[in-house]
Amino acid sequence: MKQFGIGQPVRRVEDRRFITGHGNYVDDIQLPRQTYAFMLRSPHAHAHISAIDTAAALSAPGMIAVFTGEDLARDGIGQIPCLSAVTNRDGSPSMLPPHPAIARGRVRHVGDTVAMVVAASAPAARDAAELIVVDYEPLTASVDTAHALDPGQPQVWDEAPGNLCFDWEVGDRAAVERALAGARHRISLELVNNRVVVNSMEPRGAIGEYDPGEDSYTLWSSTQGSHFVRNLLAESVFRVPENRIRVVTRDVGGGFGMKLFLYPEHILVLWAAKKVGRPVKWTPDRADAFMTDTQGRDNVTRLELALDDELRFQALDVGLVANMGAYLSNFAPEIPTASGAVMHSGVYAIPAIHVGVKGVFTNTVPVDAYRGAGRPEAAYAI
Repeated sequence: MKQFGIGQPVRRVEDRRFITGHGNYVDDIQLPRQTYAFMLRSPHAHAHISAIDTAAALSAPGMIAVFTGEDLARDGIGQIPCLSAVTNRDGSPSMLPPHPAIARGRVRHVGDTVAMVVAASAPAARDAAELIVVDYEPLTASVDTAHALDPGQPQVWDEAPGNLCFDWEVGDRAAVERALAGARHRISLELVNNRVVVNSMEPRGAIGEYDPGEDSYTLWSSTQGSHFVRNLLAESVFRVPENRIRVVTRDVGGGFGMKLFLYPEHILVLWAAKKVGRPVKWTPDRADAFMTDTQGRDNVTRLELALDDELRFQALDVGLVANMGAYLSNFAPEIPTASGAVMHSGVYAIPAIHVGVKGVFTNTVPVDAYRGAGRPEAAYAI
């Protein structure tokens, strides 16, 4: 038998290690002098922060440090970039809001990070975080994709009037309108593609370590994109040569796209490790993951199909409202546009197609690629 050939089984080599409990995940890693981080999250979907009092937390047992968005900004740490901005149909650029690792002055979704606590143990970090007093002034939130553009809706970003992030289109609108006007049959449909929480078996986790002798950083992370994360940390966050950032990924307990991206916690554990002079480990619980992992889908789609006397498809018009969440993750605008729009014809030869996509901001967790990255929604619609 040939070494490789049709019909040969592909032998898995990792099963025994995993089913006997010998997987090696981020939470299994213990570094010398390791400390533990806890992220204080906003309980409000939308609120002003008028004050943060950390005095009681700083005197808690096992306490090492408390950091806020002001500390992060003072050190000039960069933000999470959106790499897939789209151009509006009128040629203007889409709105790209700031995306700091810790919120300053205003929180925009439940789970937005307000402060970071570093302590000698994970329980000590959690206990200290409970002593932080945050003075919130709650604001009305916009959370409904279908109504995000309605007049009078709460504004997620003052710089994005009407909560519009982008208004993008592709295809021949005029040809589609002509075909619909002269169609023998017209069929219309509205679909709600609900938001999805990814919920991987292993939650995201990260450990940051700083080497002062080399002025370099090492990140242990359950990521699907080690090189991608390293590049963004070097270029956009710490502004250092790539060879000063090292990202180590061992076993990954599920990702489905969600673990590809740069997250605030990647930035924070590395920055904090340099600040405290010791490795910093962050491991989320399931509730934390629900509030902070990028989520999927969340579109409202309207379709109209033109057919001739023999029920052949003549034209398709698609109008899509896509929820971006409160911030733009690395590839969020690309998912319903360049990624998903090209799939709306499915396997059918349709002479004329027009797709219009409006990306909207809401006071919800950011979305990004998840299992198909916009294509399953389009395939389901047709």
